[in-house]
Amino acid sequence: MNPRHREFPPPAPLRDAVKCLWYDRRDAPPEGADLHVLPDGYAEIIFHFGGAYLAPGHPLPSPCIVGLLAEPLKLHARGRLDILAVRCYPWAVFDLLGIPPETAGVRALAHPIAELQPTLARRIHEDRIDVAVADLAAYLLSAQPRLDSVLSRAGAALRDGHGTLPVRDVAAAAHATVRTLERKFRRSSGHTVKDISSLMRFEQVRNRLVLQPAANLAALARELGYTDQSHLHREFKRFSGTTPAAFARRQRVAPILSHSYKSGPP
Repeated sequence: MNPRHREFPPPAPLRDAVKCLWYDRRDAPPEGADLHVLPDGYAEIIFHFGGAYLAPGHPLPSPCIVGLLAEPLKLHARGRLDILAVRCYPWAVFDLLGIPPETAGVRALAHPIAELQPTLARRIHEDRIDVAVADLAAYLLSAQPRLDSVLSRAGAALRDGHGTLPVRDVAAAAHATVRTLERKFRRSSGHTVKDISSLMRFEQVRNRLVLQPAANLAALARELGYTDQSHLHREFKRFSGTTPAAFARRQRVAPILSHSYKSGPP
């Protein structure tokens, strides 16, 4: 586990939109180091301080928004890299910011929140991480987001089921029809309920294989609601670019990064 990774619970009024706020520091060698970020069921608002680049060498904007990923994201770090971020539920992040949804994986965040960059940089330089997190949380609270009640109920069902619930069951939990629910999800996130569920379920498989590389894949497929082991295999390879068996073998040598940029189990 990366000892410099810290997670902070969001203020109570933000809990339907925000999973957590987090900080991470990395010290890369002078020649740099590659970071591979796997997809998961979250969107991230990222502030970074130091050398961070999108392959093949384009500077990563700060702040930026990292939406749902369909494949691993390749980054490159040079020297000291500090990251302060907000991990958001994808159906709530755009309402939280008050901007239209986009499905692009990474994009610059042209938003008043960008004005926090100098203040946060100063806090990070002074190693006042708790104060930086409080500044960022206070800004998000000041926006007073109003989240759709149907999306809030559906989101709670998705979280509780870790992406394994059929869409009809999510709709029932949200007191909505499937058609209404899908329309609201597309309007709020740019994705369908199934898109998000698939990523949440992949994340569960990934987490389990990080913690238990010897886990039985057939049993895992049954537990997480895949049709069979072949279904799990196809979905895992689609999002990670590798098979679950190969991923599990790799964990015994060097655990891959989660979306939260941690160097150990998520």
